[in-house]
Amino acid sequence: MYTIENNHLRVNVRSKGAELTSVYDKVNSIEHLWQADPAVWGWHAPVLFPVVGRCLDDQIEIGGQHYNMEKHGFARHAEFELVNQTVDSLTFALHSSQQTLAIYPSHFEFYISFELKENHLHQTFEVINKGTEQMHFCIGAHPAFAVPFKDGEKYDDYYLEFDNDTELERDHINTDGFFDGRRSKAMVDTNQIPLHGSLFDDDALIFKNLKSRKVTIRSNKNPHTLSVAFKHFKYLGIWARPNANYVCIEPWQGCADTMGKYTNFSQKEGVLSLPPLGKFDRSIIISVS
Repeated sequence: MYTIENNHLRVNVRSKGAELTSVYDKVNSIEHLWQADPAVWGWHAPVLFPVVGRCLDDQIEIGGQHYNMEKHGFARHAEFELVNQTVDSLTFALHSSQQTLAIYPSHFEFYISFELKENHLHQTFEVINKGTEQMHFCIGAHPAFAVPFKDGEKYDDYYLEFDNDTELERDHINTDGFFDGRRSKAMVDTNQIPLHGSLFDDDALIFKNLKSRKVTIRSNKNPHTLSVAFKHFKYLGIWARPNANYVCIEPWQGCADTMGKYTNFSQKEGVLSLPPLGKFDRSIIISVS
């Protein structure tokens, strides 16, 4: 486990999956990250790469070949190498290997960095195509935040506030994790979604056309907030296990497949593309107050 801190925050990250395990607000004595109760959901903040969501038949097709690919990809299970550490920053690296090439035939370097700036945690994802052919991939963040913030409060004392939307339509996924063509209104004439135990009975709220680039968790009972800013991510998922005391705010580039819509990985919805030696970087910012 690796720790960085400043006067505002103390952050822990483990090398497996370069996964956040703690975001502790030192000023207000609040642990903001879900502590991965295995009886409920045993992750804190997995990183999704090289796919987001589930692929049809749990496979991807590249260059006419089919490769087994589990939901959300392999990076969250991989052991990352710590390549840089300061008092307030960490950088981890994952390189393609014989093991990754057997299920994803792209040569890559994948860096995940964490940097504290006052009450903000910047998490940056950098991908470099080290191969000689075009590289296609998806990427996503999946941090789970503990709700409520304080003892004596309830989950339904809290709500999500969107910075630039007053109407949002969600795309539904079925019980197998694939889009099935259903859409419904998740927000009308408001910029808030109240949290409650049954909000995720029909799985994640997935937004493909939102204007907002920041979502804030707020309480009706206390002034403390946590926000996630995701300037350059196209999609957003909001999710938790029903009746669990956390909520995931998930900026994605890429998403699950649609039922019956088979396609080459290069044509997958939301997929990113890098030329040989091309570089990609994108950040989210977690802020507390």
